[in-house]
Amino acid sequence: MYTKRRDFVKALPFTAFGAKQIMDAVFEDGNKAIYAKIDEVYDKAIVFDGIIIVRNWNQKSYDALEKTGYTGFNASLDSGSFARSLKSLSEWNKRINNEANGLICLKSADDLIRAKAENKTAVMLGFQNTTMIEKSIDNIDIMYQAGARWMQLTYNERNLIGDGCTERTNVGLSDFGVEAVERMNESGIIVDLSHCGRQTTDDGIHFSKTGVSINHSMCEALHKNHPRAKTDEQIKAMANKGGVLGIICLGYMIGPNLGTETTLETYVDHIDHAVKVGGIDHVGLAADYAVQGLEATGATRENWYVPRLTRFKPSYKVQWPPWIPELDTTDRYRHVARLLDKRGYSTGDIEKILGRNWLRFYKETLKS
Repeated sequence: MYTKRRDFVKALPFTAFGAKQIMDAVFEDGNKAIYAKIDEVYDKAIVFDGIIIVRNWNQKSYDALEKTGYTGFNASLDSGSFARSLKSLSEWNKRINNEANGLICLKSADDLIRAKAENKTAVMLGFQNTTMIEKSIDNIDIMYQAGARWMQLTYNERNLIGDGCTERTNVGLSDFGVEAVERMNESGIIVDLSHCGRQTTDDGIHFSKTGVSINHSMCEALHKNHPRAKTDEQIKAMANKGGVLGIICLGYMIGPNLGTETTLETYVDHIDHAVKVGGIDHVGLAADYAVQGLEATGATRENWYVPRLTRFKPSYKVQWPPWIPELDTTDRYRHVARLLDKRGYSTGDIEKILGRNWLRFYKETLKS
């Protein structure tokens, strides 16, 4: 049975818990008063991760989840085929039901609120592709009934819906794709555009009757010519429709020179830029890897980097190691909150970026 460490922490005297937080702050920055304040904000906030990769989920994943302070996250499931997707949804529904003391299936905004109130973690099930609906629009309804609440229209390459971000062409949504977006809106499945091509992204925003999600991406203005980045015009259009952009934690997505020019500061630069362009109500956070981080899951140059040289086109600019150290840890968003505070963000705005923006978005897009 999975029980959150926070349940135990709540039982401790405040002074004991506060002392630990202060000691952490002393080692990290030497300014314990500032860190203690922002850590308290973090602990009270709704913290939501735009995407976690959940393949090979195990006890180490639970142990890491306890340390994150997450209120919820989007789980990226197997989209390889219709049958595999349904199997993945079934497995995760069983996992959540079997861990009733720690996990909640996120199907409405109320589930995220309840997770915070009950010291649990809300998990929204979804996919980074729509290939599993095959040639049937009705399969979208089946996915919804099975528990899916978000779908990315394309993943890098072209499918029946439209073009991905590394496709040679840039033709946008097909007629089938427009029909799929309409059905997703009707069913209550969030339209996600993270890996979509330029025109497919524009079309997805335009044709969706509700706000869209770009649950893990970054700003093209700061990382030029990366196919996964979104332009200022797209960020504005997404925000005008009520959506949220989750800034991705993968270091090589954020900048070209990891370990030197690309740092935690660079990551928050993307947040700053997205807030400037789209507004404070439309920016969130997203890891795009396992909850414990890449290094903790045993990622090496041989088993992680080398295979991606053949899976992704050179335009992806894959690097090794792929992580920003402060973000490849269960304290990733605590580090982000501290830096946002240092840059002068208000408590309320930090809370929005940590998770309240996702909560607002889910209130507007998910059916009760």
